[in-house]
Amino acid sequence: MIKEVVSVGLAVDECLRIKKNVLQPEQLTGDEKRICIVTGTHGDELEGQYVCYELNRILQEHKECLKGIVEIYPALNPLGVDSISRGIPMFDLDMNRIFPGEENGAVAEYVASQIIEDIAGADLCIDIHASNIFLREIPQARINVNTAQRLLPFARRLNLDFVWIHAAATVLESTLAHSLNSIDVPTVVVEMGVGMRITEEFCHQLTDGILCVMKDMGVWSGEAIEPKKPIISQDGEVGFVNAEAPGIFVPCVEHWRNVQKGQRIGRILNSLDGTVEQEVYAPIHGMLFTLREYPVVSCGSLIARVLGGDFE
Repeated sequence: MIKEVVSVGLAVDECLRIKKNVLQPEQLTGDEKRICIVTGTHGDELEGQYVCYELNRILQEHKECLKGIVEIYPALNPLGVDSISRGIPMFDLDMNRIFPGEENGAVAEYVASQIIEDIAGADLCIDIHASNIFLREIPQARINVNTAQRLLPFARRLNLDFVWIHAAATVLESTLAHSLNSIDVPTVVVEMGVGMRITEEFCHQLTDGILCVMKDMGVWSGEAIEPKKPIISQDGEVGFVNAEAPGIFVPCVEHWRNVQKGQRIGRILNSLDGTVEQEVYAPIHGMLFTLREYPVVSCGSLIARVLGGDFE
C-alpha cells in the first residue's frame, strides 16, 4: 500500500512528495512489530534503491510469510535523487543535517519534522546510505557508543562485514539516526558501496541481513540465512590516510585487503610535470576498509581508512 508521508507545494505548480510502501499481513492483531527501511536522504546515494526493490519484491512474492509491518521509504530526498544532487536542490541543504526539523519552520525543516513523526513508534529503523562519489566503503554499520548496547544486537545480524562504533563526539545531533534514537526508535546506520553507483553484491548481502533481523523480530517467517559475523571496532582501532599534496591518486592495492604498516597503498601524481607528488603508505597494520574511488585529490582529502588488527 503506497502512502504519502508529506507533500509540499513548490514553484511553477511543482510538488515535493515523499512516499512509502507499507507491507503488512491481511489480518492485523495489533501486536505486530514494525520495521522501517529508509534511504535516499542523499540524492547521490543509490545503493539503497536496489535494496528497497529487492525487499519489496521478496515480501510481495511471499505475502504469507509476512507477520509484521514493514515500511519502505526509498527516497527521503526525491528532488536530490531526481537531480543527482547530494543535498536538497534549491535549498542548498544537506538533509541529514536538519533533523528533527521544525513543524513551523521552512520547507526542508517541515519535511524533516514530518518524516520523524511518521517513523516515530517503530520497533526498528534501518537507515541505508552509500558512500559519496569519492570513497568506496565495505558494507558496514555505524553506531554511536552511547547507543551501542541497544543497537549492537541488530547490527550483528545484518550480514555486514564491519560494525564501527563511533565515539559520541563524532555523532551529529542533526542526523536522522540520532533524532530517531533520541525518541526511542532504535536506528542503525548502514553504509556501503560508492556514490552514484549500485553494487548488486552489497545490496543482496544487506537484503539477506534485513530478512534475518526481521525473522529475529517475528516480522518475517520465511527463509533467512545465518548472517556472517562482522568485525566490531572502536574508533581507536582505525587509522586515517589523508593527501598531503594535490594531484591524481592511483591506488596499488585492492579494497578490503590486509595491509602492513608502511606498505605503499598508492601514489599521488602530478599530470602537469610527470612527477610523483606523494607516495601514500598505510599508517597501521590492518584491513583497508575505505579506499579513495575518485582520483582527483586536494591537500587533506581522505584517501583511506585502515582497521587495525589481524584478519583472515
